[in-house]
Amino acid sequence: MEIAPACVASIHYTLTDDDGRVIDQSSDARPLRYFHGAGNIIPGLEKALAGRHAGDTLKVDVKPEEGYGVRNEGLVQELPRDSFKGVDKVEPGMQFEARTERGPLLVTVVAVDDDKVRIDGNHPLAGQTLHFDVRVLEVREATEDEKQNGRAGSP
Repeated sequence: MEIAPACVASIHYTLTDDDGRVIDQSSDARPLRYFHGAGNIIPGLEKALAGRHAGDTLKVDVKPEEGYGVRNEGLVQELPRDSFKGVDKVEPGMQFEARTERGPLLVTVVAVDDDKVRIDGNHPLAGQTLHFDVRVLEVREATEDEKQNGRAGSP
């Protein structure tokens, strides 16, 4: 069976950056299982997996536009330190959920001084080309429940 909409595929992957550093990878005990065609993984990887079969291996380079997007400097802001009332210590790397007119947005603290906090609402991998090394383990027809939910469930 080939990977197509309304199928569930299980893959092992290693994700690296342009310098070859490992950013993420599946563990041998827990492959990534996803429902194909519902946007549950980044578009560039999903497109590359379409038509593949169990046993296939592939290397995929995903440009930012097909991954986590290009960086948007408008999502980088400086806020007054008192915007973080109730938080004793604000440090770079901390993440908060901001409420925006478009809904919630996960922001990361990138710098802190005595009266200002610089936050970044871009995904940490925005603007990066992503390099995947993938092995397709299994492809199966989705269950009716998975089709209704648009997500892979337990096999």
